[in-house]
Amino acid sequence: MEPSSAHIQELRSAFFKKLETEGAPVEGGFHPVDLARVKNSDDWLRRFLIHHEGNLNDALQMMWDCLEWRKTFGTNDISESNIKMEYVNEGCLFTHNRDKDGKSILVFKSKKHVKGQKDMDELKRVVVYWFERLERMDKGNSITLFFDMADTGMSNMDMEFIKYLIGLFKVYYPNFLNYIVIFEMPWILNAAFKIIKTWLPAKAVQKIKFVNKSTLKEFVDPDQALKSWGGNDEYVFSFVPEQRLNLPLDKNDETRKKVKNFNSSLSILPTEVINFVNDGSELTGSVSLTNTSEKLISYKKVGFRISHSHLMSSFGMEPRLGDLASSVRMKLRLGDWIKTTSPEKFRVRPSMGTLSPGVSISINVVLQPGYQVPGLSRDKFLIMNLPVDTPDMSAAELGELWKQLSGKNVEQHRLKCSIGASSTDGQIRNGTAFGSSGSTDVDRQISKILSQVTQLNENHCSLHADLKRSQKLQWLTITLVVVFGFAIIYFLGQEPRSVEEQTCFQP
Repeated sequence: MEPSSAHIQELRSAFFKKLETEGAPVEGGFHPVDLARVKNSDDWLRRFLIHHEGNLNDALQMMWDCLEWRKTFGTNDISESNIKMEYVNEGCLFTHNRDKDGKSILVFKSKKHVKGQKDMDELKRVVVYWFERLERMDKGNSITLFFDMADTGMSNMDMEFIKYLIGLFKVYYPNFLNYIVIFEMPWILNAAFKIIKTWLPAKAVQKIKFVNKSTLKEFVDPDQALKSWGGNDEYVFSFVPEQRLNLPLDKNDETRKKVKNFNSSLSILPTEVINFVNDGSELTGSVSLTNTSEKLISYKKVGFRISHSHLMSSFGMEPRLGDLASSVRMKLRLGDWIKTTSPEKFRVRPSMGTLSPGVSISINVVLQPGYQVPGLSRDKFLIMNLPVDTPDMSAAELGELWKQLSGKNVEQHRLKCSIGASSTDGQIRNGTAFGSSGSTDVDRQISKILSQVTQLNENHCSLHADLKRSQKLQWLTITLVVVFGFAIIYFLGQEPRSVEEQTCFQP
């Protein structure tokens, strides 16, 4: 059902009411470009409503999450100047021509992508670049994702990358998918695509189309299909930079005036998600803070659980000053203080302190025994920092400082939580905002299935070789039988003649 103007306006009002009540969940607020789209673009809001079949609450939540991700990921700032052009020029992912519905085709040439050979974060930025470019080119019209699986093997099947692609359509780009066309998929990858289908809602599963050279014409005209697909287009990929227009934002946008842009003085790793891993009998995560300014800054780490209540009680933890760097040369310090709706759930050390220019500190977060691991994905941590002038502030003085702050100079950094695993070098591997929770079980299941598929393929090859040998033996047996048969016939034909000769010449 097509959303009405009243329904669109209701969604817009609900968004700005939530923004006024709760504030933006990212430092500096939502990006002005995105706020302008919410205020001025009925088409964009209509897509959220269509994506959720008119459900206002679901559309609002998706729009809220979308704007948070766009600001955190830096989506509006992505261009040819800040992505890895080496990946773009390989032609693994590109857009060319349109399908029968007039939708742009985004082509993923699987054989040019080998799992594990590219930096996944850089690859994600390339994907978002193409998504944003297509949005601008077609004004938000939906696109067809074309998986060219010709000559693809197990080494080209990157489930993490495909999951990210699908996740963008599902979570951050509403009503943006027309079809998923899968061209000449090898049978060995059938099991993998059964897993992929589980990541899609039922209505999206219906959009998956498996085609070959003879059936592609049902979705793409021959003149729009490449020669390698059985079409008439002799196109060979060559990157063409986007001709981009910098349109001014609405000058009357009041929401833009509310946005604060901070020149962040605190570097935080991980940037989005704290992955908790098993460390002996404990589930732990860590966050690294670095003062990148020339001043001393004060940091405050606030942990909170997503809930309808905005009240947070203090952990009341004292910082371990022994973990902090010397502050002799500090001009500005950073204070850390943790608050949460479930103070008994986490142990955080150090929870508040100061940080010298250029100095780093590692904050350890431990899930207390007795708490359910599945609920961890609903928790978040907020790190706050501000400049201070006094170099040697006590914990009590820092606590008093944070109570009296006006919020004018405070930076905020939010981190989500997920269950992860240790990387091969022993460091904690931190994920991205999408698809972190529960990804370990899914990846384990995928690995198990792919292992079984590989074993099945090996067995198939072995049976095929045995069959070939059996066929050769059969042909050899048949040949010998025929030769032996002719020999018997020949000798049987010679025996009567010998008898006749003996009779004729008998004296």
